[in-house]
Amino acid sequence: MEHAVILLILAGLFGLFMAWGIGANDVANAMATSVGSGALTIKQALIIAGVFEFAGAFLAGGQVTATIRKGIIDSTPLAGQPEVLVFGMLAALLGAGLWLFIASHRGWPVSTTHSIVGGIVGFALVAVGEDAVKWGKIGEIVLSWVITPMIAGIIAYLLYMSVLHLVLRRADPLASAKRYVPLYIFLVGFVIALVTFFKGLKHVGLEVTTAQAYMIAVLVGAIAAIIGKVLIARVKINPDDDKDFRFTNVEKIFGVLMIFTACGMAFAHGSNDVANAIGPVAAVVSILKTGQVAQSSALPIWVLLLGASGIVLGLAMLGRRVIATVGQKITELTPSRGFAAEIAAASTVVVASGTGIPISTTQTLVGAILGVGMARSFNSLNLKVIGNIFMSWVITIPVGALLAIISYYLLRAIFG
Repeated sequence: MEHAVILLILAGLFGLFMAWGIGANDVANAMATSVGSGALTIKQALIIAGVFEFAGAFLAGGQVTATIRKGIIDSTPLAGQPEVLVFGMLAALLGAGLWLFIASHRGWPVSTTHSIVGGIVGFALVAVGEDAVKWGKIGEIVLSWVITPMIAGIIAYLLYMSVLHLVLRRADPLASAKRYVPLYIFLVGFVIALVTFFKGLKHVGLEVTTAQAYMIAVLVGAIAAIIGKVLIARVKINPDDDKDFRFTNVEKIFGVLMIFTACGMAFAHGSNDVANAIGPVAAVVSILKTGQVAQSSALPIWVLLLGASGIVLGLAMLGRRVIATVGQKITELTPSRGFAAEIAAASTVVVASGTGIPISTTQTLVGAILGVGMARSFNSLNLKVIGNIFMSWVITIPVGALLAIISYYLLRAIFG
């Protein structure tokens, strides 16, 4: 294909830009509960995200990538003109990346999944026609955007109610926290390990039986709980700290738990959302290599590395604004509330990642935070901020589509 080298370089650059946008927006809200509750500093969140986002993207990112790459549009009509799909995927990446840059700059937590799906649909409408869009698949994805925040919200509500019942409403909440927090840590390790084995490691070539997966997940949970117990024993308890807020020392114990949930959330997010950047890149690489439009193609390791690296850079450079919105402005978060929101969101995201449906991590986490807020009281929610977030969600698909259409026509004008 003409200009193949230039187009390959552009695919890498636009994919990196899109991954950067994911880091600035999506990863920021994945880390927001930990930072907003005071359990982690921005610097610590960056280190955790750097390691676990990268691991999630690299180890478990292949499943969802298949859906993004081949599930949203029917590429059969493009079989004779593969260059159209190349320009389309480049346009989708550029359009979605631009919208994420604008939203992150404004501190709006939008869905990177919405953005790239909007971009791909926008290109398909102008380049192929509306029949090429798999509206049934789009319907499935849109439905998942409604259902997953509700599921995450319900899980978060139940988890926080368990914290209230088992710890905060007990006669000696500090002793209860020391007793039950290691069990919560076990739960975090168990859930993340189990779903990773069931869903995430297939494309790495690591096959384990169901029984082996459960045994390893129990082991991972147990190791996490033991490490947690050691860290809890080292927490400095000062009775004077409880004068202004009676649960200050209890929340220090939950702060240890938040380190584990932050790792879990980062891994879950990396496994699901890296696909938004690397799915279109993988499609471009495949076409440029073979000259044909394939419904599926191998995922080169360098593409996964590109996506994982871009995510970490975006968080480091522009993540603070979205962290402030999600972590501090929806409802007041403490480590115990942040834990409930984060493990509920992580569980929901990792399960969805395994089913191949690209859900919105943003909406899942915001749903979980709303669930925690409801468990406290309806008045604890900042309805104005929630309204702004919902508004930014509604416009994301149309804006992503519009920017992709403009990008598509620009690329066609440049390359002919």
